[in-house]
This record gives sequence, C-alpha cells and structure tokens, in this order.
Amino acid sequence: MDFDQGFDMFSIMQTIFPIFFILVVGIILFTIFRGIREWSSNNKQPRLNVDAVVVSKRTSISGGGNDSHASTSYHVTFQVESGDRMEFSVGGREYGQLAEGDIGELVFQGTRYHRFSRRQQTGS
Repeated sequence: MDFDQGFDMFSIMQTIFPIFFILVVGIILFTIFRGIREWSSNNKQPRLNVDAVVVSKRTSISGGGNDSHASTSYHVTFQVESGDRMEFSVGGREYGQLAEGDIGELVFQGTRYHRFSRRQQTGS
C-alpha cells in the first residue's frame, strides 16, 4: 500500500488547526466585546426606582457531569405598573429571599439589577 498518495493526517491538521484556533479566538473576542458594550450601555442609562411585583423566578444550571463543576444562574421576572415585564439575573442569596407575589420597589439601570425592597403588606 502506498501512503504517499492517500490520506495524509498531518497535512489535514496543518489546515484545520489554524482555522479552529482563529474561530476560538474570534468567539472569545466577540464575547468580551459584547460584555464591554453591555456594561458601557448600562452605565449610560439612568438608575430607575419603580414599583414592581415579583411574577416569576427560575434557575438555569450549566456544566456538571463527569466530576466537573456545575454553576447555577438565578433569574427573577418583575412586572412594573405599566404591565411591562423585565427579567434580571440576581445572586443566589437575593433569589432565595424573594417570593412570587412580593410587592415593592425595584431599582435597576439598563439590564443591570441593583435591588428590590419589599413593602410591608397591610392586612385587613
């Protein structure tokens, strides 16, 4: 069998590796650029305090399996007086302290969540 004319793994890797490397670096740079752009956009937005209700909570888990570390992201959806709904990423501690139906003041800036202060419910 003549190996000179057939399948040459080395020459294929010389072509595929640079393309793969450029693709991975491009994805990393795009992600960094997008994060900086969102951070900058949020900084230009006014900090708003609005009355809101917690309408839903959810979690998303990424990673895990085969002895790798899993991470959990926490999200809370608020409904403001106009009827608009906004979902924000929050920390685990904040997530645990909020309950659906909580009423209070939501403080946010663009897509950045700052805090939610519950109002005391008055019973009749």
